[in-house]
Amino acid sequence: MLDYQIIYDLFYPQQTRRRYILEQHSRRVAEFASSINISKNLGLDHSVVEAAAMLHDIGIFLVFAPAIDCWGTQGYMRHGVLGADLLRRHNFPEEIARVAERHTGTGITNRDIIAAGLPMPHSNRCLMPQTTLERLICYADKFFSKSDYLDRKPLDRVIRSIARFGQDSLDRFYSLHAEFSID
Repeated sequence: MLDYQIIYDLFYPQQTRRRYILEQHSRRVAEFASSINISKNLGLDHSVVEAAAMLHDIGIFLVFAPAIDCWGTQGYMRHGVLGADLLRRHNFPEEIARVAERHTGTGITNRDIIAAGLPMPHSNRCLMPQTTLERLICYADKFFSKSDYLDRKPLDRVIRSIARFGQDSLDRFYSLHAEFSID
């Protein structure tokens, strides 16, 4: 099993609100993703699903998001790519880094970046979830926010939230929902 606690301890001091939020949110994403993995017979290694879910938001401390006690200098949209870079620097497996990199929204295309002027790299770097693991964590994450992270959001609320980012994003979510819904 990948020991995600090592990197938590490096960047999220014990007894801080930021760590509590990250752990609680990520734990719920991990539990939901694990239940989907089992229910859908996806065949993903449980420890990899857990580690990917627990590390998908590892980069939030680098962004400016006071509501979740994050005081970094980057825009929130960058937490995934920043987290992926951090995981790579600390020699975590590439499959885990890619989950962090590709979970934001329903994935982000270069067209999205350019059209909306998003503060993201637009290059050959893929920010769309490709593998089953990447898509699973991306999907499960949509049901839990970090501001009210204890309760699973109902599907209609998830859809309303994603619809704000346009039809392409919503269509990608519907595709994820068709693949992973267990309700």
